[in-house]
Amino acid sequence: MEMKKEDLRIRKTKASLYKSLLQLMEDTPFEEIKVSRICQLSMINRSTFYDHFNDKYELLSSFIQDLKNELVIHLNHAKATSSIREYYLELIRLLFDYIEKNSNVYTSISIIKMNDHSIAYDMMFDATLEAVKKKMVEEYTNLSDIPIDTISLFYVSGVTKVLIDFLEKQPDMDKEVVIKYIAGLLPEINYLVPKTEKK
Repeated sequence: MEMKKEDLRIRKTKASLYKSLLQLMEDTPFEEIKVSRICQLSMINRSTFYDHFNDKYELLSSFIQDLKNELVIHLNHAKATSSIREYYLELIRLLFDYIEKNSNVYTSISIIKMNDHSIAYDMMFDATLEAVKKKMVEEYTNLSDIPIDTISLFYVSGVTKVLIDFLEKQPDMDKEVVIKYIAGLLPEINYLVPKTEKK
């Protein structure tokens, strides 16, 4: 019981530090932010900060990892589809839905983007790639001689890059329009079939 209370306390401390870091990043480049300012804003002692993180870089890394873990869990709830092409379109819907329902995630991605473009893209890319690989291995049979890793990398790179580009440049664009664009670009992927259809 004591362990659970401690875990909750740690989660609350980290959440407060994450919130303060993001708030500071709205107006200040990450490199200029000091640990003392993060602690002051979150009303957490410096010693408590250093109990959990070695520096602000580790704090940011932990925040990104937590975002990624949440996104992977969400993406793993994709409904059953009749083809891998339909699965990719379902995945895009899930990404949009998650961002809409968790405005803090979208805000975080936007803020991080202003500080370091690659961090935001890498987080979404890694989460999506992890979910896609899991789905392909567990539910699809690969009839080609192309490795699953290569197939996943090829399609996830295109899908996530297009999605991030829209979020950055046209955040108010109707998600159905974006999905329609991507649907027009995705071919039928006949060499990946649901395992239940394998002859």
